[in-house]
Amino acid sequence: MLIETLKTLFNRDLNQLKKEIELYQNETDIWCVQKGISNSAGNLCLHLIGNLNTYIGAEFGKTNYVRNRALEFSLKDVPKAELLNKIEETKTIVDNALRSLTDEMLQNEYPLLVFETKMTTEFFLIHLTTHLAYHLGQINYHRRLLTS
Repeated sequence: MLIETLKTLFNRDLNQLKKEIELYQNETDIWCVQKGISNSAGNLCLHLIGNLNTYIGAEFGKTNYVRNRALEFSLKDVPKAELLNKIEETKTIVDNALRSLTDEMLQNEYPLLVFETKMTTEFFLIHLTTHLAYHLGQINYHRRLLTS
């Protein structure tokens, strides 16, 4: 049951991420950083893509994705169309990887030590949904600040 809920939430929020990026009428605004804001929407989008491809895609989907977290925050001016394609690819990867899980696997220890203490896969996947939602809200706010 939880796996279906996670699939629904990731799909919903990745669809919303795609919508937010599409709503930027001026493509350069995606990469704009205003006073007091440390990350552009583009960099947050790349960060979310890297995060999900690492912790879900590579770990459970066995995609062999290799993350370069520093580039998620330093790359600039990635074309909007490329960001949208990466979001679509990530949606598919996340969905396929979650399909490979069982309820029993959710109770297992997550294979990587991400935080200071070990955690269950269930806990970490729920964390990843809130992480996605947190940055999605930042992107929404960023877009509305620039287009108001």
